[in-house]
Amino acid sequence: MLKIALPNKGQLAEPAQSMLREAGYLRSHHPRDLVVRDPQNDVEFYFLRPRDIAIYIARGTLDVGITGRDLVLDSGADVVETMSLGFGDSVFTLAVPLAAAADVSGKRIATAYPRLLQNWLDTNDISATVVELDGAVENAVALGVADAVADVVDTGTTLQQAGLAVIGEPILVSEAVLVLRAGTKPSDELDRFTRRLSSVQVARKYVMVDYDIESAQLARAVAITPGLESPTVAPLHKEGWVAVRALVERNQMHQVMDDLYAVGARGILITDLHGCRL
Repeated sequence: MLKIALPNKGQLAEPAQSMLREAGYLRSHHPRDLVVRDPQNDVEFYFLRPRDIAIYIARGTLDVGITGRDLVLDSGADVVETMSLGFGDSVFTLAVPLAAAADVSGKRIATAYPRLLQNWLDTNDISATVVELDGAVENAVALGVADAVADVVDTGTTLQQAGLAVIGEPILVSEAVLVLRAGTKPSDELDRFTRRLSSVQVARKYVMVDYDIESAQLARAVAITPGLESPTVAPLHKEGWVAVRALVERNQMHQVMDDLYAVGARGILITDLHGCRL
């Protein structure tokens, strides 16, 4: 039975569970569950602190897990990232008081990601003191504990409220990832699980477009909706007209509808996908 680690809280928890529900898992999950067994799919889900997931995977206690790239790298655990999951976007960055100089050399930098920060300092040959905190590092400067902070930022609002400004390029761009223990051998159970997640990602990226168009304008329409390999074209009862079906990227669907209408397509329909394997 495949043992899967999931974040039990934080910004990754609900999107991860939502993705798994779309993939056919966690149908009867209760928010307080610590373990969910799914014998039908031959898997068990363990809800853990996101920061601990990579450690459990590296030790072989669990087989695969979903957590943040920033947490994986900060843990130092011997795991490999096998898939980016498309949610939980954030950046790990430096911030200083609004009136302060951008140079952090010789400064005290507070962070909840000490390994990640120290690796960056070493790589860039910067000498600074890392002040390790467990959270809420944006208050460290105001409380006199540090001169700057290094933290994971989503919108940056919390840092601004603390009178801090982001400096320089992000140290790391992070998102939710699927991780395995280094050296993990392929298995049918693992392949099925990853294929299901990939299916959800594809379904979220694409929509299905259907429309009718005169045969004389078909080439122009197909140029707008080429599909993946080729669109499906079928003759209509009305002579000289055909029905077309193709996948288009979700973020382009309104422009596609405009363009199709302009070349004479009618009855243009957009349908959401619940799953798609390419």
